[in-house]
Amino acid sequence: MRIARLEKELKEDILKNLLKRSPNQYEAYEKAVAEIIEGVKTRKDSALFEYTKRFDRAEIDKDTIRVTPEEIEEAYRLIDPEVVQVIRKSAENIRAYHEKQKQYSWFDSEPSGIILGQKVTPLASVGVYVPGGKAAYPSSVLMNVIPAKVAGVKRIAMTTPPDSEGKIYAGTLVAAKEAGVTEIYKAGGAQAIAALAHGTESIKKVDKIVGPGNIYVALAKKAVYGHVSIDSIAGPSEILVLADETANPRYVAADLLSQAEHDELASAILITTSEKLAYQVSEEVDKFTAVLSRKEIINKSLDNYGYILIASNLEEAVETANEIASEHLEILTRDPFALMTKIQNAGAIFLGEYSSEPLGDYYAGPNHVLPTNGTAKFFSPLSVDDYIKKSSIISYSREALEPVYKDIVRFARAEGLTAHANSIAVRFEEEE
Repeated sequence: MRIARLEKELKEDILKNLLKRSPNQYEAYEKAVAEIIEGVKTRKDSALFEYTKRFDRAEIDKDTIRVTPEEIEEAYRLIDPEVVQVIRKSAENIRAYHEKQKQYSWFDSEPSGIILGQKVTPLASVGVYVPGGKAAYPSSVLMNVIPAKVAGVKRIAMTTPPDSEGKIYAGTLVAAKEAGVTEIYKAGGAQAIAALAHGTESIKKVDKIVGPGNIYVALAKKAVYGHVSIDSIAGPSEILVLADETANPRYVAADLLSQAEHDELASAILITTSEKLAYQVSEEVDKFTAVLSRKEIINKSLDNYGYILIASNLEEAVETANEIASEHLEILTRDPFALMTKIQNAGAIFLGEYSSEPLGDYYAGPNHVLPTNGTAKFFSPLSVDDYIKKSSIISYSREALEPVYKDIVRFARAEGLTAHANSIAVRFEEEE
C-alpha cells in the first residue's frame, strides 16, 4: 500500500479519487439501463425472461421464475446444519437490535378541543434485491428483510439472479426463509429492479426497493426512484481505520483487507499518528494478500484506492476521517470511546481491537447496509424507519378554531391564496 504524509493537497486528491467510484459518475451505463427498464415496463415478463437468458444464461419462464417451497426445502438439505444455526443466531441479534428502533403512533390532546398526532404505518410491500454473480450474500438478506418484518411490512418480495441452471444459492434461500421473505423470484440486474418498480405478469409492483447490487442495479434504482421509493444508491465498499501506536499492525492489516476483497473499486484507508505502525501494517498487508483467495481483486483495490496516511496528530486524523465520511470506521487507539465522540460522519463505528468490521457484517445486530461515497454526511444506516411512513393527525373543534381563525385567514391572504382564506372564514360567516 502507498504510504504518505497527510497534507491538504493529498487529502483533496484522495477525496476526488474516491468520488470517482460513485454510481453517479457512470453515465455511460445509463442508456443501457434505461433500455432494459423500458423493455420490462412495456413487454413485462417477455422482456424479463429475455434479459435473464441474455445476462444470466438462465432459461426462466412464468412457471419457474418463482422459487417453490420444495426448492427451499432442498436448500436446507444442501446447507451445513451448523451454518443454518449461525444464520439463526445472526437473525436473532439483528432482530433484537432493530426492535429497539420501532416507532409508534402518538396523539396529544388539549381541553380546548385540539388533537395533534402522528400515525405510523408500515409500508404495504417492499422489494429486496440480493446480489448473486461473483458472490452470494445471505447476510444481505437478513439485514434488508428483518427490519422490514420488525416494521410490520406484510409483503416482502425478493429477487436474486439465478445461475445458468436456474438455481439460487442455497444459503440465500435459507436466509430468506429464516428472515421471513414472502416471495422469492429468480431475476437479477436492472431487469429485476424494473420488474419490482413497474410490475409484470409474474412480479407484482412494490412500494419500495432496497438492497445492494452492481452498477446496473444501482443505476436502475436511481432511474425508477419516484415510481417507487428506494433505500439509497450504494457505492463500492470502504473502510477507514484510525490508529495510534498502540494498535496491533496485524489486526489493522487484516481489517483493511476485509473490505478490499469485495471488489476492485473497494477502498481501504489507514490514518495513523505512528510512522512505525504505517510501515508495519504495509508489511502485514503484503503477507496476508499473498495467501488470500481473492488476491487479484485485493491488489487492484489497494493499487487504486488503498492508502496509509501518516497524520501529525489525532485531531488531524479525525478531521480527515470526517471529510472522507467512510462507510465503515474502526478506531484502534488508546481510548477509542473518547475519540468516537469527535466523529461526525461515518456509517458504522467499530471501537477497540476486538470489534473488527466483519462483526458488524454478519453478527452483532446493527445493520450492515450503510451510506457510502461520503454520503454518511447526510445518510444513515438502513433501519426500521426505512420501512414505515408517517401521517400527521390534526383535529380542531369549533371552540379551538374560533380564537385563531382570523390569524389563519390573514396569513393566507398575505400569500395571495384567497381560497385558503375562504376555507377557514366560511366556517364563521355569521360572525363576519
